[in-house]
Amino acid sequence: MKKVLVTGGAGFIGSSLVKKLLLQGYSVRVIDDYSRGISYRLKDIQNDIEIVPGDVRDYETVLKATSNIDYVYHLAAINGTENFYKKASKVLEVGVKGVLNTMDASIACNCEKYIFASSAEVYQEPTSIPTNETERLIIPDVLNARYSYSSSKLIGEMLSFHYLSKSEVKPIVFRPHNIYGPDMGNEHVIPQLCKKILLLKKKKRAILEIQGTGQETRAFCFVDDAVDGIILVSEKGISRNVYHIGTQEEITINKLVEYVSESLSYKTDIKKGSVFAGSTPKRCPDISKIKKMGYKPKVSLKEGLVKTCQWYEAKDSNG
Repeated sequence: MKKVLVTGGAGFIGSSLVKKLLLQGYSVRVIDDYSRGISYRLKDIQNDIEIVPGDVRDYETVLKATSNIDYVYHLAAINGTENFYKKASKVLEVGVKGVLNTMDASIACNCEKYIFASSAEVYQEPTSIPTNETERLIIPDVLNARYSYSSSKLIGEMLSFHYLSKSEVKPIVFRPHNIYGPDMGNEHVIPQLCKKILLLKKKKRAILEIQGTGQETRAFCFVDDAVDGIILVSEKGISRNVYHIGTQEEITINKLVEYVSESLSYKTDIKKGSVFAGSTPKRCPDISKIKKMGYKPKVSLKEGLVKTCQWYEAKDSNG
């Protein structure tokens, strides 16, 4: 039985990953600082896993958590576009120190694999859509705080492939693209749309103001499918390789608003809004590489949005 550590294991993707790893027979340990008060996500399995409360910025805590571990899944990070602008220094500190600490601990503890969660944010101005894993990675403006997160992920990828090269630890990098689902927090586009539309529904209004023109595109992936992909690349992926996690179901934000509105049984009229500097107009991954390994997303966007929007509607009704 492989013993694995999931950093950020109480988070949205992390907790889903922990539960799936348990189902597949792994022995699981989690490190998380519970900074968002989200330990409840692990409540139903807390007796089946080891939990090390702590911050990935603290090396001694990370070293303790990494003892006798085979695979390290490093997911701990501060996500959410709003945080990129308002908490850039902390985003970078957690991102960079967290990577170095978990890597040093992985080396010290002779871990077999280090699986690093990068991000689609490393693609700011992709030259092709769908975008494959060989696309250039750039930071367009170091003065723009939005790139705090993508910078930390780019640094993490470089460290995965070059810092770990002094050891026997095998690095694998995955880049998740717009993962969504119930209980994903409030900082992302889908929960924000849910919140706005539910408020309009209460007030019996129809005008929904969005960020941007509505013609921006994304490809969204339901969390269950994402977790299947993460485990697949950790088991079958080749060391020193990058893999996309996502779908190629590219849609406009206008269409997304339509789907979310349908899921909440309320019709809205879209009003264009301002565009944040640094916002990417189009994003869709080429997932050919992981599909060759057997990856196949099962949950359609409409199906996933119904599950997600119903969760947020229930939360809104319960206060």
